[in-house]
Amino acid sequence: MNAEQKIKKKPETHVSEEKKKIVSELGKLIKENKTIFVASIKNIPGGQFQEIVKTLRGKAVAKVPKKNLMFRAIDKSGNAEIKDLKEKIKEDVVILFSNIDSFELASELVKSKRPAKAKPGQIAPMDIEIPEGPTELVPGPAITELGALNIPIQITGGKIHIKQAKVIAKQGEAISKGASELMSKLGIKPFTIGFIPICSFDNEEKRLYVGIKIDPEEAISELQNAFGRALPFAVEIGYVTKETITFMIGKAASHEKAIGNLLGKEEVAEEKTEEPVKEEVAEEAKEEKTETVEESKIEEKKEETQTETKSEEEK
Repeated sequence: MNAEQKIKKKPETHVSEEKKKIVSELGKLIKENKTIFVASIKNIPGGQFQEIVKTLRGKAVAKVPKKNLMFRAIDKSGNAEIKDLKEKIKEDVVILFSNIDSFELASELVKSKRPAKAKPGQIAPMDIEIPEGPTELVPGPAITELGALNIPIQITGGKIHIKQAKVIAKQGEAISKGASELMSKLGIKPFTIGFIPICSFDNEEKRLYVGIKIDPEEAISELQNAFGRALPFAVEIGYVTKETITFMIGKAASHEKAIGNLLGKEEVAEEKTEEPVKEEVAEEAKEEKTETVEESKIEEKKEETQTETKSEEEK
């Protein structure tokens, strides 16, 4: 073998049996699960990471493999579509393998979030307030710390009592070291930590979902608003369901009453119309009777006149 051949020949890469086992396990998880979910675990302490993993037991298997091993497992899976997932796998991520839907798994991640203490320099997600009332703090250094933050106190029963609620960190502003330490002592945890969804691959639909965001409260609110708009429309067009039937029966009863009232008014109007007609008929009958009586009187007078004339002629 000459020098040129030696240069061209690539050195063989040694892969340990342990790495081969990991790649094989990951490949099996890829093939056997519907959902391959990538989430960020940046800044999550080990203890809380384990707590979150426990809440996902029975729903998902969590793995934190090295990138090159995960890439090798994806390449060996024989699934061409899943290769797009490689672009989303960065540092500090967990890979979740599950047979539940991507969005359902994202919802589970929201539920698994845990409260977290504030650290100096973090941006307050909302106004953070020290509430009024008793505390478990005893007089000592805590008095100085509270005084530095202008929090009014008094000593009651050997414990520090907060006389008036005080905002110690405003929304959007950095949290000071003093505020952070005080919140820690009072057990105030204004943050939540958890797995943050990055993307998910659906093995059945061969589809990659990016930017999955689940907000249960917002989703429920949107559903309630949609239901509120759809219900009157369904009643109006006569779409029968268990939700609309009560309203439709009420609507029918209302229409029946309105029609009944309308028919009642028409009957009264007809009765009022008939009364003048009856009066006119009675008046006409009266006039006819008067004319008949007058005609009879005229006839009687004629007869009397004729009788008188006849008597005079006889004389």
